[in-house]
Amino acid sequence: MTLNEISVSIRKVRHDDVEAIERIYEVITKKALKIDFRELRNDQFEQRGSESTCFVAEFEGNVVGFMISHVMTFSFGLEKSAWIATMGVEPKYMGQQIGARLAGEIIEYYKGRGITNIYTSVQWDATDVVSFFKTLGFHRSDFINLKKSL
Repeated sequence: MTLNEISVSIRKVRHDDVEAIERIYEVITKKALKIDFRELRNDQFEQRGSESTCFVAEFEGNVVGFMISHVMTFSFGLEKSAWIATMGVEPKYMGQQIGARLAGEIIEYYKGRGITNIYTSVQWDATDVVSFFKTLGFHRSDFINLKKSL
């Protein structure tokens, strides 16, 4: 199945998209989501304010992709910046520019709000995800991820 730009629409996420986003995430990761996605949804959609945004890609009335982002301020010397927290596209629709279109919407959204940097964090061995972001013009930043297991 080949999708084109006319048949796939990109729109802001709605509360009723949560189940589709959870399903896509679980199909991609091949494991059950261990967080309460509804709490994450409330954080992303309501508490972060009007500058943060999340988009979904819709085909024939079904959500086939998503990108969740937020704005951060006061973060170790960074000026206000946007962060892509996670994204996903249903596997049968991968390779058809849906992720790129979602990213394009996010980029334009934040550009229109005067934000000059967008960051994301990916696992070092997720070469397909790293390649995807590189094609969008992302490159290594001056930050490293630190972790403490509890």
